[in-house]
Amino acid sequence: MGTREAPLAISPAGSIPTGLPARLMVGLFENNGQTWMKNSGVPWDARYRYFTKGWVNNWGWYPKDGSYGKEFMVESAAQGSLPVIQYYQVNSEDGGGEDQFLAKVQKATTMASYFYDFKVLMQRAKEFNKPVLVLMEADGFGFLQKQTQSNPNTYAAVAASGVPELSGLPNTVAGWGLSFLQLRKAVGANNVILGIHISGWASDKDIAHFSVTDPLQPEVDKVYNFLKPLGLGPNVTGATYDVLVGDPLDRDADFFRITKGQDRWWDVSDTAPIESKSFNRYAEWLRLWNVTSGKRWVLWQLPEGNSNSPNVDNTASADEGKNLANAGYRDNRAEYFFGTNAAEHRAKFANSGVIALLFGRGEGVQASHTNDYYSDGQLYLKSRAGAFLKAGGLAIPAGPNTNPPPPPPPPPPPGKDPAPYNFEAGTQGWAPTKSGVTGVSSSTTRAWAGSRSLEVKLVGSAGGTSPVAVANPTVTAGKTVSFRVWVPPNHGISGVQPFVQQGAAGGWQWTGKWTGNTALKAGDWNTITVQVPANAVTPLSQLGVEFITQTAWSGTVYVDSVSW
Repeated sequence: MGTREAPLAISPAGSIPTGLPARLMVGLFENNGQTWMKNSGVPWDARYRYFTKGWVNNWGWYPKDGSYGKEFMVESAAQGSLPVIQYYQVNSEDGGGEDQFLAKVQKATTMASYFYDFKVLMQRAKEFNKPVLVLMEADGFGFLQKQTQSNPNTYAAVAASGVPELSGLPNTVAGWGLSFLQLRKAVGANNVILGIHISGWASDKDIAHFSVTDPLQPEVDKVYNFLKPLGLGPNVTGATYDVLVGDPLDRDADFFRITKGQDRWWDVSDTAPIESKSFNRYAEWLRLWNVTSGKRWVLWQLPEGNSNSPNVDNTASADEGKNLANAGYRDNRAEYFFGTNAAEHRAKFANSGVIALLFGRGEGVQASHTNDYYSDGQLYLKSRAGAFLKAGGLAIPAGPNTNPPPPPPPPPPPGKDPAPYNFEAGTQGWAPTKSGVTGVSSSTTRAWAGSRSLEVKLVGSAGGTSPVAVANPTVTAGKTVSFRVWVPPNHGISGVQPFVQQGAAGGWQWTGKWTGNTALKAGDWNTITVQVPANAVTPLSQLGVEFITQTAWSGTVYVDSVSW
């Protein structure tokens, strides 16, 4: 199908989040139960869908436990695609539409149920235990900037929602932005990659379509300075958003021209000036954001029309795309990335920080990948993007890890282990807390330090979590706890997660730090850590470590020298 494109010669700012590949991803929209992507024969990288109000119980058809959402994750992974969720719930909450975005986040009862739903999503994602990309509230942050006149200290019901995990956050729009980082942290869903949506019009100038002669950096700065306290800069949660999210256009360009009399077309010329309505201008805006924030970009909901689209409403079902006539409106974004000079265009956007191109129609009558026929009779994205992916795609430098873990300390002298939990005299109260662990004991088979360690026998199930823990540990707030974990060669462990859990006084808050199997050294000791929250109420209820398996696997692991 062709040869893989040469990797980028330069590295954009920031790093690709853990769990995502170091290459340009291409994905499509598809709902639960649909199989067009799987049947296409194309190795799509990602599969996205919207989660709107009601997703948590499948709009009344499921229990209110988020299992419907987990189904989408499992189904996507089974097809070889990264599950991507556009969490788009505020606009469908009671009380109006986009113009009432701020009013809704200021209402405590609305936010109580809203945050409950998001916490359930984090719980189901944690159980899924593979990377999940969650894109937060498309254009919602832009609405908040406009409706607050760029004041992040405007009131919002965060702690006032009554959600225990958010009690330490301020009742401000800034606190609202931090709430998603805090809930991910409290649940321990470290496999979730969170994206914050950047609207090209949030600064009061539409940089992509109308205010095309205005300098870009001042507009980037206006929006970045508003979003910095919402989770793009250092904050009390100890984390920031992982990626930026943008949508180059939410409809096909000719839909706007024909139905609204608006020109939304971009010049594809590689020599188009930055001060023009062009792909070059948009790429430069992305680059400035990448440099300013140190974050990579996910471009989402790219229009799917091509130059052969007939400019008619696409009213046919998009579920499977079998024998459907060509329909939808014309656009040039798919052809820009997969037509003439496409390799140069992909490299340009990747150099601007883009790590993913996710195509999908933002409204029902637009062009769709299921019937986007080109002049040669082929489905455009299936044939063109498919050829790109089958050839191996475009490698992208992963970038430096901006927060690398400290090097593990050397083991103490032979025969000594001063760690609080060294297992030299027994299990020290460590015990299984869930099925999957058949026994623990103090063993001389292996030791990181001293002469003994905690031997843990696992019978892991597919998608199972097997924890061992100790009650009422003496570790205090703010401490970083180090675990030494030995895993055997050819193990079936997909992840290891040390954790701490507070007691009733701390709202039973759970904090974990997930380490995937690719980061584990098999047949050797691994040092992994978890930090006790600085505001944790001690004594803690539990300190422990989880072993996660995606396939049925039985074996023995060892834990030693748990210290802080």
